Amino acid sequence: MPQVYLYDTTLRDGAAREGVSFSLEDKIKILKHLDAFGMHYVEGGYPASNPKDLEFFNAAAGLELKNSKLVAFGSTRRALTSASRDKEMKALAASGAPVACIFGKAWDLHVETALRTSLDENLYMIGESVKYLKKKGMEVVFDAEHFFDAHAENPRYAMQVLEAAAEAGADWIVLCDTNGGKLPSDVERVVREVRARIETPLGIHAHNDADCAVANTFTAVAQGATMVHGTVNGYGERCGNANLCSVIPGLVLKMGVDCLPAENLAGLTDLSHYVSELANITPDAHQPYVGLSAFAHKGGIHASAVSKEARTYEHIRPDLVGNIQHIVVSELAGKSTLIIKAGEMGIDLDSEPAKVTDILKQVKDLEHVGYQFEAADGSFEILVRKSLGTHKQFFRLESFRVIMEKREDGRVMTEATVKIHVGGRRLIATAEGNGPVNALDRAIRIAIGRSYPALKDIELTDYKVRVLDEKKGTAAITRVLIETTDGEKSWGTIGVSENIIEASWQALVDSIEYGLTHQRRHEE
Repeated sequence: MPQVYLYDTTLRDGAAREGVSFSLEDKIKILKHLDAFGMHYVEGGYPASNPKDLEFFNAAAGLELKNSKLVAFGSTRRALTSASRDKEMKALAASGAPVACIFGKAWDLHVETALRTSLDENLYMIGESVKYLKKKGMEVVFDAEHFFDAHAENPRYAMQVLEAAAEAGADWIVLCDTNGGKLPSDVERVVREVRARIETPLGIHAHNDADCAVANTFTAVAQGATMVHGTVNGYGERCGNANLCSVIPGLVLKMGVDCLPAENLAGLTDLSHYVSELANITPDAHQPYVGLSAFAHKGGIHASAVSKEARTYEHIRPDLVGNIQHIVVSELAGKSTLIIKAGEMGIDLDSEPAKVTDILKQVKDLEHVGYQFEAADGSFEILVRKSLGTHKQFFRLESFRVIMEKREDGRVMTEATVKIHVGGRRLIATAEGNGPVNALDRAIRIAIGRSYPALKDIELTDYKVRVLDEKKGTAAITRVLIETTDGEKSWGTIGVSENIIEASWQALVDSIEYGLTHQRRHEE
């Protein structure tokens, strides 16, 4: 199978997703990351559409890209205007990018209702625009917008559009499922027909409105397309674009397509998470290949099987895409799951069969009342160490008290007092915070900070509350999850109670004790 070229449009199409707005600095960072990953083409934006994209191309001109060709995006010239006088054509030529991607209308419906021009004029617009950019020394990618819908309604004209671009010298012709509604069977038939009539290399640009963008991309490649368009994590307008985080490993590992060195593929999970952070979107844990749960095993039978042979429940090795196997502890866990999970934490349970039975019973009893250890590895490790008698209790609670005061000026103040015993000493500390958990956290730190200096490196990063039985109203059981970091690793802890502050206290204490435990081991 011939080489397939990867074309990323995260910075343009991906940024069309609701809630996403990349800054200039974000776009430059993502461009550098995509280049390091090995992406062949990176579409930077629409230089004629807004000042930020124009500024981006000015900034990108000074970069030395090792693997990627920078692409400027735009439309064909306007109707009844020469390409040399068209503002958009001139912006593309002046962008400094070596490649231009221009979209043109392939659907007669759009030509007559959106452009309000003749079908012949649209063909002239396409041909003259391609010729103009070729004369400027640019590689030209022609995006045949709405091609599959166009071909379904007026195949003769849709093919004339492609022929106009090909005859003018376009380097690539990309077939776009712009509305994202086509099925693989549609794509297979149409791409095969186009491939038989057009000699110019073909590409595929699929949107995901029918949840088929990735499948449609694979189908097009199987029929001869050698350029694939998509975005990192599938970000894009409406339901998104073809997800390159699924397309790329599918091409390399499933179809045997030459598009990226295998060693580069190991950076895929990192790329996915990097872009999601800059987009300010929580990574999808269940995303294929790169999600935290992509290689997670919750059922006891599954966990037991993968401990013996990973292929029993994993379609590829996680490390091939930079991910890891993840054993999840839950009420579905069996003894082998606990042993494997404890082993990941450096705890040997193989020689403690009675303890394994006891821990398993504790986990199932606790999850029955609302605990969930899937996202609380820190609390699970403490539970195991307490059962084995190896957990160090860093402090003992005598009592805590939380007071909330709403003042006349509208301000709300929270004050917490803790009475704690450390090494035979009784310590009392009071602190204010912007809420009960924050106040308790500060009070604990004041009380034990001198005894445990490592506490200064431990910081709460996330706090989640879930009401488990809403029908009980204010008497409902509450589950609190806390995420904590020491700057190098992160861990989750959990608390469950009818009292939200008590649930928070449980999770807070576990988070601190887990952090101090690992700081101590690190120092040893």
